Formats: sequence, C-alpha cells, structure tokens
Amino acid sequence: MLRKPTDDYPQSIAGFIGTSPAMQDVYAMTHRVAASTASVLLVGETGTGKELIARAIHELSQRGSGPFVRVNCGALSESLLESELFGHVRGSFTGAVANRAGRFEAAHTGTIFLDEINSTTPKLQVKLLRVLQEREFERVGDTETIQVDTRVIAASNRELLDEVAKETFREDLYYRLNVVPIYLPPLRGRRTDIPLLVNHFLETYCRDNARDKMTIHSSAMEALTRHHWPGNVRELQNVVERCVIMSDSDELTLKILPPAFRGEQSAVAMPGRGGDLDSLARDLVEQGMASAPDGDVNLFDRVVSRVERELIAQMLAACDGVQLKAAARLGINRNTLRKKLLEHGLDESTDE
Repeated sequence: MLRKPTDDYPQSIAGFIGTSPAMQDVYAMTHRVAASTASVLLVGETGTGKELIARAIHELSQRGSGPFVRVNCGALSESLLESELFGHVRGSFTGAVANRAGRFEAAHTGTIFLDEINSTTPKLQVKLLRVLQEREFERVGDTETIQVDTRVIAASNRELLDEVAKETFREDLYYRLNVVPIYLPPLRGRRTDIPLLVNHFLETYCRDNARDKMTIHSSAMEALTRHHWPGNVRELQNVVERCVIMSDSDELTLKILPPAFRGEQSAVAMPGRGGDLDSLARDLVEQGMASAPDGDVNLFDRVVSRVERELIAQMLAACDGVQLKAAARLGINRNTLRKKLLEHGLDESTDE
C-alpha cells in the first residue's frame, strides 16, 4: 500500500527513499496529478525511478483497481512494438497464427506506461497520437476500430523538446503527452539522500544474504556521496549489493568499493582539483604520462582505450546489460557497441 501524507512526512511514495527538497517536489506532484485524468510525462535519467512514480500515480488514482501495463518502447523494433501495443489479427504477418490483443486493450480502464517513448519512430508516433486524441485504434492487419479507456503515462530519459527540435519526435504528440510533466532528479542532484539510500540497501542486502548487520566507514560514505552516479539509484543499489557479498568484514570500507570510487576519492582530495570531468581527464592524462616508460609510442592508444573500455563497461552496468539502451546513452548505434565489446573483451551475453 502507498503511504498517505502525514504531518511528519508530508509527501512520500512507496519504494522511494529520500527527504531532499527535490524529491519532496516529486512526491507532491505525484499525489497531485494522481487525482486527475491527465496524461503525464516523466523525464529523468535511467535509474531515477520513473516506473515507480508511474505505478504510484496509477495506484493513487481512481484507476488504481484496474490494470497497470508497462511497455518498454526502446526494447522492440517498430513492427514488433506496433503489434505489442495494438495487437494483431491472424495472418497479418509471418508468425501471426492467431488474433492477439495488444497492451492498450490489456490496460482498458487502467493505465499504460510507455517507457522510453523517445525511442518510437515517426510512423508509430502517428498511431500513438490518434489513441491519445480519439481513444481508438485498429489492430495490425485489421479494419475494425477498437475503443479504449486507458490513461497514458509516458517516460523519457531525454528531454523530448530537444527531440522535437531535431525533428525526431512529433511536436503534436509531445504536447499531448506533456500535459503534466514530472522531472525526476538524478542522484547527484540530491546527494543528501545518498546516506539514507546506502543504509537502506545495506540493511536490505544483509538481510537477504543472511549476514550480520553492516556499518559503513566515513571515508566509504564520502566516496559514495561524491560519486557522479551515471546509473543513479540502480547503480548505487548494485554497488552496495556487491560490497555486501564481497566483504569479509562487518564494516563497509573504502577498500571494498570498486576501483573507480577509490580513484575519485584520491582525485577529490588533491588540493586545487575539482571533481568535474575536465579535471578528472587532466589527472588521468598526467598519471598516464608519468607512468609511461621512456620512448613509449603507444600512450594515446593505452589511455584512450582504457577510458573507452571503462565507459562502456560502466554504462552497460548502469543499463542492466541492455545493449540498445547503453548504445543510446553513449550516442552510438548497437552494431558499433557490439564491435567495441569484442575489441575490449567485454561480456556481450546480454542484449535485449
């Protein structure tokens, strides 16, 4: 059950840990929009909790007893996504051996959550616009019009207005979706919540792994708090779980954290150096040059290749191994990503 607002905790959402002003704004908006029937657009980086907010809006609304149906628009090709959303009739394409209802029908009287809506193609955006405007559609290969009563909540890990400017997303669809926007802050934008999250995940994974309660050393907490967190809460959760599994002590120390955290801690501690990317890049190059043997003619390849490998590895981890999502965030296509995985000897077992 979702927790109701109280005097001590005026706004809260089940599944969220955080009391920062940024999250209080999200909680307040969620409670407010749940009482309406408006379409909602959730904007935030991967791992910020967009699906949790979508579920909260649904459960707090008058549709809470109806179905909640989630569709990841970024995980399917155009043709598969069209069939997934609207259904198809027998013989409409190879493999369509029977009539099949789509997700919009399944969400009738409830809510459909369209995650990664920015990944949809212009052709599909036209059909989505019609559903939003007319509340009707046809199954793939059919002429019969189906009417639905479904609330639409969409999510994007990119600013859709930028996609409109680049003409990759329809402006009319954007305004239909963007009736009420909710922006979910990245974890680095609410650092005061990180200690709460760390302690919560420590307790959770100690319990799940049947081990004694762990504490955390101040230096480790400082490193976690200063980290950039490109994968946001999901990345933090994975890091804490790894530490609980790998630690032989009842205290989480800086030593047990992944190397990237220990490196950042050293860089931050250096006088006159900030934690921004330019400073970190300068430190990396200086360390690479200082450690290179005299006459080394492969410094460029050694430094750039290591940065590229680490970036790809961390982005894949932040995207739970989904190559399509990782490629989109890196700004490269999936074939290029696969080539890079082979070049760097990284695991490519996960795909969709």
